[in-house]
Amino acid sequence: MKEITKSGRTVEEALDAALGELRVDREQVKFQIMEEAKKGFLGIGSKPAVVQVEVKNDPVKVASDFLKEVTEQMGVTVDIEVNREDRNVIFQLSSEKIAILIGKRGNTLNALQYLTNVAANRQADGHVHFILDAENYRERREETLQQLAKRLCKRVRQTGREARLDPMPSMERKVIHVALKDEPGISTYSDGVDPHRRVVIVLDRK
Repeated sequence: MKEITKSGRTVEEALDAALGELRVDREQVKFQIMEEAKKGFLGIGSKPAVVQVEVKNDPVKVASDFLKEVTEQMGVTVDIEVNREDRNVIFQLSSEKIAILIGKRGNTLNALQYLTNVAANRQADGHVHFILDAENYRERREETLQQLAKRLCKRVRQTGREARLDPMPSMERKVIHVALKDEPGISTYSDGVDPHRRVVIVLDRK
């Protein structure tokens, strides 16, 4: 996080000088007036205004930079398209090696999503939820999860034994819960702590 202290004949002049040196706009910084300007008497004892200016960390930029650094270390060059949906920021990833970023059952993509959220929200001002997608993998994954939920629901009915799914991020657990919410005699709940939290499907004993 960049931070500088500048002086000027007025607070505005000092602030403008800081913005010029940092090459940022006013909305990208937060500043504190360290000393007000004093005119003095006949120019004697006058003092300049002093401001301390700090550049805010943009969470989207922090997340994007982090993700590019990690994928480069994986030997993958990635392009990131940024979209906003309500309170979520969606990173649509594309690459010639997209399969490496997705991983088995999306495990690598989920891990990257988790780490990106941690890194961005630890360094940035304010909280933003990031969703990582890779060439619309999430949509295909949702269809797969819905089919899995129905299949496991049928097995639970037949055997009477609970079904414990693999750990999933919250957005995937939600797909399972929604898919089975109207199934008579069936209940679902999440168990464990992220990132190892999973859905459990059980017979409703009520």
